[in-house]
Amino acid sequence: MPKKRSGGGLSPMQQAAKFLGVSVLAGAVMAGIALPAAGALGLAAKGSVKGFDEIPANLKSPQLSQRTTILDNQGNQIATVYSRDRTVVDLKDISPYVQKAIVAIEDARFYKHGAVDLKGVLRAVNKNAQEGGVAQGASTLTQQLVKNYFIEEAGDDPTKVAEATQQTLGRKIRELKYAIQIEDKLGKKKILENYLNITFFGEQAYGVEAASQRYFSKHAKDLNLQESALLAGIVQSPSRYDPVNDEAEATKRRNTVLQRMAELGDISQKEADQAKEKPLGLHTSRPKNGCITAVKGAGFFCDYARQVVLTDPVFGKTKEERARLWNQGGLTIRTTLDPQAQESVQASIKDHVYKSDPVATAATVVEPGTGKILAMGQSRPYGVNTNNDETTINLSVNQDMGGGAGYQPGSTFKPIVAAAAVEGGKAPTQEYSSPYEMAYPSPVSACNGKVWRNDPYRPAKLKNENESEHGPYGMSEATAKSVNTYYVQLISDIGICPVVDMAKKMGVARADGRKIDQAPSIALGTQEMSPLTMASAYATFASRGMYCTPVAIESVTKKVGSEQKSLAVPKSTCSRAMSEKTADTLSTLLKGVVEDGTGQEAGLGSRPSAGKTGTTDERYAAWFVGYTPNMAGAVWVGDPQHKRKMTSITIGGIPHDKVYGGEVPGPIWRDMMTGALEGKPAPDFHLIDIPDANDEGDQGKGDRGGQDGNNGDTTGQVIGGLIGGLTNGGTANGGATGDTSTGGIGGTFPKPTFSLPGNFIQGQGNGGNNGNGHGGGRH
Repeated sequence: MPKKRSGGGLSPMQQAAKFLGVSVLAGAVMAGIALPAAGALGLAAKGSVKGFDEIPANLKSPQLSQRTTILDNQGNQIATVYSRDRTVVDLKDISPYVQKAIVAIEDARFYKHGAVDLKGVLRAVNKNAQEGGVAQGASTLTQQLVKNYFIEEAGDDPTKVAEATQQTLGRKIRELKYAIQIEDKLGKKKILENYLNITFFGEQAYGVEAASQRYFSKHAKDLNLQESALLAGIVQSPSRYDPVNDEAEATKRRNTVLQRMAELGDISQKEADQAKEKPLGLHTSRPKNGCITAVKGAGFFCDYARQVVLTDPVFGKTKEERARLWNQGGLTIRTTLDPQAQESVQASIKDHVYKSDPVATAATVVEPGTGKILAMGQSRPYGVNTNNDETTINLSVNQDMGGGAGYQPGSTFKPIVAAAAVEGGKAPTQEYSSPYEMAYPSPVSACNGKVWRNDPYRPAKLKNENESEHGPYGMSEATAKSVNTYYVQLISDIGICPVVDMAKKMGVARADGRKIDQAPSIALGTQEMSPLTMASAYATFASRGMYCTPVAIESVTKKVGSEQKSLAVPKSTCSRAMSEKTADTLSTLLKGVVEDGTGQEAGLGSRPSAGKTGTTDERYAAWFVGYTPNMAGAVWVGDPQHKRKMTSITIGGIPHDKVYGGEVPGPIWRDMMTGALEGKPAPDFHLIDIPDANDEGDQGKGDRGGQDGNNGDTTGQVIGGLIGGLTNGGTANGGATGDTSTGGIGGTFPKPTFSLPGNFIQGQGNGGNNGNGHGGGRH
């Protein structure tokens, strides 16, 4: 008995004997002889071989992975993506030269034998025994096709790929049985077609069509003799015979194929010799795969569409099913992306924020009433080259969809508080003392019977943007001027839970997936959100109270054979978040922001628009979120790393001492919306009448214009001071408010015994210490 080699493997003779055993087994089966299990013949190899009769009878041909094409809503191509670059073609669309070349070099007796070529097996056994190793294989094209099926099924799982390619007798046994089945079922022409579509040709190209495009930038049906011979030669070892990296080796291999074709009579010797003298004639095309190929800066939207397929249960119950669908490709995904809006968004971003700036911007546009995402872009381009300021983090979306942890929306959250208040019965004329600085009111009711309380010893405080603005204010003016203390008094009055509930109804959630904090500070936009979230929320106002979940995909078809099969896609779910009257009230309030308030630089001229500015503490982020009746959009500017404060900074070539939501995001929003809406209808809002407090006697309103208490009439000052002092700053009835030393935060402490208020003549409960929020007309 021959000895085993020191490494524990079999000797060349033992390998030859086992290989011969396989061929004998295959030949017997083909002859129709019933054999016992392979193990009974002594063919078991370390438990890896099942009995031949135990192997499942049917091998299901895998759905070959192909390119997926992503389109905009007009049917224009955005990008092509694929796990494996492959385009399946019929045999009639493959050059006859390729067909002859691959048969000549890989399986010359292809049309003469069955699933197994016994002559080839014996020849290989003899050759390998002489060489002391595996110098020559004996797999037919049919067997190679089966092997490729196993590899295709393994996908990108390295363990499964290793199992599919392992050199064991067990795999050979399974390969043989399935090869017999395929020969009987498909026939030679279909086997050859499948083989040419599945096999790997190097340079990321799977199948002959992709290889033809990669090496020669032409279709497989147009390949000439020498080009066909080159591709056929690559298959045996794509890395060794890669013509891009080793022209000499590839040329030698091509000429071997040409000579073999001549020997078999596929071509004349003269044709072979002439072809050998010609250069390789490469005209390579770079691999164009993935969202990096997207046009009009739509790489991030493309990636979002990919995330939808990978995460939405409509595309498969499990993560593995959805990944398999995406990796197999062959999909045509028609999206909601509007090319006009997308182009306008990217043009505006390019004009206002440079990709090399120390901060970035992200913008998203959605359609009210449908949830369709019309545009999505950012200043830092999609890609993996960080030296070129590229990133694959989508700054417009939530973390679970490929985004970051989100960014504090600042005062753009205040309209959600206002909506909760109005929906709960508060009049839009509601006034609060709104001093320049105050402690957070306490206690404040929260959800599930909980109560938020300020620290009585070291109370948390807040202030407005500058001291020149202070109340009392009504809702219109407080919204236009973005008054912090007004909105904290408002949320403290109505409670935190109605605001959290309204946010949920409007689809507003933290970008990192955590729950919104139960604290009155949320009124100031302290919870990190994404631009897509904020754009979709404001679209609720535009659609008169209907919130629609955002959607990016309109339809998906999958190529199955030569047919296109329609797949189910996620649908937007629309639900009423608030009454039409509440939504119209908010539109009236927010229209005032762009006409007379902090958002004037975002105005669209004659086209009705509404919106809100936002700037966070320390100026880590600035926002403008706005809408027209037919389009809503959000723009964020800031440092994705939350490290760079936007003070003494240059953005888009323009220096800024301090960045405000109205001055940087506002113009970006204006320009992107102007282009996106060009040529589209300009409907008006359904506005409501919100009486100005001046029309009601201007009670207690000594300072409406930031003039430090000097522009109210004397009567209003006197009455306001009296009522304010008597009620200790109470606001329950929505009347004039004061701010005495014990009631300046909304009347949360016990009322004092009656005494003449110290501010009786001045009309201000806090003795004139008045201010407004967030930079007057700039925040």
